[in-house]
Amino acid sequence: MRKLLLGAIAMAMAIGCTKAVTTNALTLVSAKVPSFTTKLTKEEAETKAESAFEIKKLSYTLKYDQAWYDQVLRLDSLRMPFTVFVSGERPADGYPIFLSLHGGGGTAPEVNDQQYENQKHLYDNFLPSQCIYIAPRAPFNTWDLWFKPELDSLLTTLVNLAVVNLGGNPNRVYLMGYSAGGDGVWRLAPRLADHWAAASMMAGHPGDVSLANLRNTPFMMWVGENDEAYNRNAEVAKRGVEMDQLQAQDTAGYKHVCTVVKDKGHWMDLEDGKAIEWMMQHTRNTMPQKVVWQQEEVTERSLYWLSVPPTVTPQRGDKVTAEIDENTIRVSKCSYPELTIWLNDSMVDLDSPVTIIYDGKTIYKGKFPRKDSVIEESIANRNDFGYYFSSKVTLLIEVVK
Repeated sequence: MRKLLLGAIAMAMAIGCTKAVTTNALTLVSAKVPSFTTKLTKEEAETKAESAFEIKKLSYTLKYDQAWYDQVLRLDSLRMPFTVFVSGERPADGYPIFLSLHGGGGTAPEVNDQQYENQKHLYDNFLPSQCIYIAPRAPFNTWDLWFKPELDSLLTTLVNLAVVNLGGNPNRVYLMGYSAGGDGVWRLAPRLADHWAAASMMAGHPGDVSLANLRNTPFMMWVGENDEAYNRNAEVAKRGVEMDQLQAQDTAGYKHVCTVVKDKGHWMDLEDGKAIEWMMQHTRNTMPQKVVWQQEEVTERSLYWLSVPPTVTPQRGDKVTAEIDENTIRVSKCSYPELTIWLNDSMVDLDSPVTIIYDGKTIYKGKFPRKDSVIEESIANRNDFGYYFSSKVTLLIEVVK
């Protein structure tokens, strides 16, 4: 055992890694940085990103033109009809987008159809004069109709189509849902937290979902005081307390409001419509200084400026905590053997050295090149018109027992 540890230490020194000692293992960390053979200036990177976004928009138009015309998205055998309403002239920064999920659930398709029709105009009296309002019809008729992993691709594609075809603002997308739609918001808001400017859950049940990922996503919770079915009223109030505790421990994050509507049951007489005005106060922060990323039942490969490479299979419960302090990036917790940190000039000054610290130890300090290939990769992989990165570093983490 002693020879193994000494060999591991020697290997770490040879490859320029920094070792971090725990009670029963040696953690070897190295940083894989893109080649400096070709690199861009800040201005060249911005121009390249603009060009790549235009190409991406064109590809969306070509791929989804018929789906947009039919107002039905397809994914394999699934069909997701949707209805889009556009109000007023386009604001200078683009329309805010409201994505509104209907109720229903595990019932006859006709009942879910009726709930879909109802959702189309549920909040007409609360919407701003200039906006895009999208009501999709769930592609399932099961109790968990808004939980399933296919929804992630379908809903983000729908938002992107509103950006491309109608001039929506990708940084002002607001997620909301009632009853079974609220159940879906409990799941979709945390696991796709980096897609929303804010989210509001109306009359849904949280189940066992973690709220850790909502650190940078303002979140509202609405429930009727007398909504006792499935113990919704007590469960939502409990989650309000949980968010209070998360915010007390991290005062710069977890902005939230929990409203238990007095004397109301499952139907709150549209008191929850006030959520729209609250959500509109917020614009998405694509590059937050701190990211808390915890995997749930449906796993994701990225959140904000963090991702796991294809060689890694994320599991429920895996967690990363990382933060930026000027030109220093600290990773204090990571469950993965590999973690990619994506970089651009809105996060750090790429013309100056950037320090990467893992588990309290400096593992890299130096400049990071802006690369054409990284910009193209980030836009292709993230599939979000609000994100691009021009450099990256992958941490390789090995634990030797």
